[in-house]
Amino acid sequence: MKKLNKLTKNSFLSYGVVIAFYIVMQILIGGGMVSNSLKGQLIPICAYVIMAVSLNLTVGILGDLSLGHAGFMSVGAFAGVIVSTTMRFNGIESDIVRMIVAVIVGALVAAVFGILIGIPVLRLKGDYLAIVTLAFGEIIKDILNCLYIGIDEGGLHFKGSAEKLVLGEGGKVIVNGPMGATGVNKISTFTAGIVLVLITLFVVYNLTNSRTGRAIMSIRDNRIAAESVGINITKYKLMAFVTSAALAGCAGVLFGLNYSTVVASKFNFNTSILVLVFVVLGGMGNMFGSVIAAAMLTVLPEMLREVGDYRMLAYALVLILVMIITNNDTLKTYGDLIKEKFRFGKSERKGAEAK
Repeated sequence: MKKLNKLTKNSFLSYGVVIAFYIVMQILIGGGMVSNSLKGQLIPICAYVIMAVSLNLTVGILGDLSLGHAGFMSVGAFAGVIVSTTMRFNGIESDIVRMIVAVIVGALVAAVFGILIGIPVLRLKGDYLAIVTLAFGEIIKDILNCLYIGIDEGGLHFKGSAEKLVLGEGGKVIVNGPMGATGVNKISTFTAGIVLVLITLFVVYNLTNSRTGRAIMSIRDNRIAAESVGINITKYKLMAFVTSAALAGCAGVLFGLNYSTVVASKFNFNTSILVLVFVVLGGMGNMFGSVIAAAMLTVLPEMLREVGDYRMLAYALVLILVMIITNNDTLKTYGDLIKEKFRFGKSERKGAEAK
């Protein structure tokens, strides 16, 4: 019961922080107190928060290490761009409608890839699982680099080379191989990003707080014991993996529709590792920590831009210090003592009031 209450408190805290951040930023933007550089970071922050929370579902709640999460993000991004461009080509100009449809399609396509990858891959564990998911991310990137997609009056055309992609009069190339998707109509907004972050938190917290979530966590804690009491290991692992993939697809749509050009190389191994860093620094299984870590570490490189060539060195030192602090047993002990003291003082005050 205490654990349930703790999860509930963390969920409301996460929602509150996200909403408060949105309100504060809107006030600052309205007052002209936000730089263009920070404005440009708002949508990527939302996308990376979604990525961190969704990966935490796989790494922190399920207990499996995935290094190909950027692959699902890329699938969602390109699916969203194709859907948005196709709808606009067919006369649907409403940004809101195109954004909603693109997010739904991006999530579904990423979920399908999650199922196709998850069924064979989730039989593995540990380093083997990490290597195979890493390979998946690189394969997806290479496939997108070899993909040429165009649209004309005859509909969408998918080809494997630029020479074979022949479009009719008035046709438009959507994806141009290694050059990626060019001429993308930017329709992502900060408001849409915040809504998607809240939806992601709602899905993950409710899944974690449910019977399904407890089954997933039991697999993480002791697979053999979970299987011995009749828990379907494959079913619940696949459920967590596919949900995580679908949410990463949503993040990809939000990210992809924020730029006029989207290239597959943006969603490489480094992106997967970056998101994993957010999860580790925020705390495994701690969604609130993932939100804070993703937001802070996305903005930090821009804040350190003034130090020039030493920017990434300072960034690395900050990461190392945070890791040392969060894994320091002495600091954890002091933190627990402070919490106990606070609880004890609170119970004493309640007893005095009762008397």
